[in-house]
Formats: sequence, structure tokens, C-alpha cells
Amino acid sequence: MQFVCRVGTPDGRVIEEMVVASDEAALRSELTKRGLHLFEARRRGLPASAGTRGIGSRLGRRKKIAVQEFLVWNQELAALLKAGLPLLQALDLMLERMKNPTFREVLGDIRDRVKSGEELSDAFAIHGELFPRLYPSALKAGERSGELEQVIRRFVRYLKLVLDARKRVISALVYPVVLICLSIAMIAVMAVFVVPKFEVFFADMEVELPLITRITLGISHFLNQKTLFVWHWAWILLGAIALAISLRKYAQTPAGRIRVDGWRLRIPLLGPVFHRFALSEFCRSLATLLTGGIPLVPALEIATASVSNAAVRAKIEPRIQMVREGRPFHAALEDSGVFTDMSIDMVKVGEATGALDEMLSSVSDFLDEQVEVRMQRLLSLVEPMMLVFMGIIIGLLLVSIYLPMFSSLGQSKF
Repeated sequence: MQFVCRVGTPDGRVIEEMVVASDEAALRSELTKRGLHLFEARRRGLPASAGTRGIGSRLGRRKKIAVQEFLVWNQELAALLKAGLPLLQALDLMLERMKNPTFREVLGDIRDRVKSGEELSDAFAIHGELFPRLYPSALKAGERSGELEQVIRRFVRYLKLVLDARKRVISALVYPVVLICLSIAMIAVMAVFVVPKFEVFFADMEVELPLITRITLGISHFLNQKTLFVWHWAWILLGAIALAISLRKYAQTPAGRIRVDGWRLRIPLLGPVFHRFALSEFCRSLATLLTGGIPLVPALEIATASVSNAAVRAKIEPRIQMVREGRPFHAALEDSGVFTDMSIDMVKVGEATGALDEMLSSVSDFLDEQVEVRMQRLLSLVEPMMLVFMGIIIGLLLVSIYLPMFSSLGQSKF
């Protein structure tokens, strides 16, 4: 097959030429033998826009770079730029120290593109979903203003705040999940080992068992039959796996993702936490972009795409066109129906005073505080709720076991 290649020559020139090779690996090998460095390649006949991805699109299909690793990398890059190193030299130095193979390959491609004359923001944008969508736009703002190092540090602060908020939410959810798993395990142990001991006793009593006792014994039989035990659990496991895979596939579709994220927002107690966290993501992203000098409408498009909850994102997206048509930003947010009254009032003040980025940062901080307070309240409720739940389950088990005995004693008196 024929490839249209953009290559660098040993004398520093960048040229395009046609090369015949069986695949991309053979193409790279052939150009390396000739002393040429490959920047971009596309198969002949593809549109030129495909060439902007070229070899880089192959990298973009890999898994994302870990957020924590990307955060550390940006901290080091900002430190090198502050020390006065040229951008290309800083990229070379960090490429030598990079151990992650995926990040190293991507970083090598970015370095080559910067060396060929592309801007750093464009080089990162080519790799699409590997990096946060907010990042190339922030870099573009830094390149335009000549404050690349300050913009990177601002992005690092933004990333730290988002990571910290996510860690608090996840940490708060660990304790309830552990309690629920322990409760299920205890109920299973009672159903498998304790309840069967009473079955022989019930058979000798020769009385009609109450409905609750028959249900308890039926569950115990299902979990405890020796011949079908493996098959029972195999079907349960296969059913759970099939349900999880189906839900995951459905959630990967645009409509499914919106529906599943909408379900998350309606979860009792946790729904408001997820809602406020999504709003905090939007406000903080938008504040970061506006501080970097990005105009409101492009910043809105990028900040909306950075919201992790698809249901919230779907309600914000139509309001971008309203702002583009000249409607006040706070009115568009109010029309979405997902923002709190406090958030809308603060945005309105920010628009009137020309300090929209500062007000959005304040809104994000306030929402983060609300998330933390609600998670603390949730934790304070989890333990008593689980104790009540376990008390009800154990009470039902005891009633199902002792009710036939009381019925038998009552009949024996007559």
C-alpha cells in the first residue's frame, strides 16, 4: 500500500513524499534506514484530515494515561519551564525519564510534532481521549498569552481539586459497601448452616408450616442442595455476569449512558451527591478555561464535555446555543433546570461584575463543601440503617424458625 508521509530530513527540513510499504511498521523501518524521521503518515486516498491523526490515532485507541501520573508529569514540566529550559529540551528530558510505555510512545510523538513546528496544544489535541479534553485548550490559552508555565500550574491545581473530590466520594462509599457485603455473607451463612438444622425438627412436629417458614426453608434448600449446589451458583454467577455485561454495553451507547447516569442521580441519599459533584466539575472546568483567556462559548463547549455525568451534560449542552445567540449565561443555566439557585445567583453576580471566573471557582468550592457535608451525613446514617436492616432480617429468620414451635404448642393445649 502507498502512504503519504511527512518526514524530517537530516538537514532539518520537513518534506512530504510517497512511500510504498506493507504496513506502518514496515514504513517506519524503511524511513529509518534512509535516515528520515516520520512525523505523520496516511494511506493514499484518505482525506488530509486523517493525516492529522495518522500514526497518532493508533496511540489514541489505547487506554487512558492515569490521571495521577499525568498530574505528576505536568508538575515536572512546569518546574522545568520555570527553571528556564526551552519547551523542546524539557520534553526531551522528560521523555528520557518516562517509564510508562504507553505514555512514553505518546510523548515521543508529541515531542516530534513540536520539533516539526506544531504547537504543544495541537500535539496533545491529536491524541484525543488519552488526555483530559480541557488540557489542550488550557495549553492553547497559555501559548496565546505567553504564560504557558502559569497555565500548566493552574491546570495542576484544577486536577488536584477534582481528584481530591473524587477520592472523598469513593472513600465515603467504601464503608457502606463493606457493611452490605458482610450482611449478605452473614445471611448466607445462616441460611446454609443454621436453618437446615431445624428442618428435621419441623418434620417431626407434623404441623403445617407458616408461609414465612416455607420461604426460609425454600431459600435454604436452594443454597444448600449438594447435588445442584454448583449449578445453582453457576447460574447465579452467569446471570450476574450477563446482567453486568448487558448494562455495561447499554451504558456505552449515548442514550444508555444518559439513562444510566440519570438513574444514579435518583439514588436515595447518593443522588444529590453525584448531582453536585457533576456541577462542581463543570464550574471548575469553566473557571479554569475563562481564567486562561478562552472565550465563553468555546469554554462552555469544553467544560460541558468534561462533565462525567451524561444526564447532567445532556441538559447543559442545548444551553450553549442560547449563549451563542446572546442570551445571558445565568439565564441559560437557569433554563437547564440542573443548577441550584445559589449557583445561578453567584453566576449572575459574576457576569454583572466581570468576575465570572472567580464566581465560578467560588461556586465549585461551595459545591465541593456540600458534597463533603452530605457524605458525612450519609456515613452517620449508614451504620444505624444497616443495624436496623440486619435486625429486621435476623428477626424474620427467628420468627420463621420459632413460629412453627409456637403454633405446635398452641395446638397441644387443646
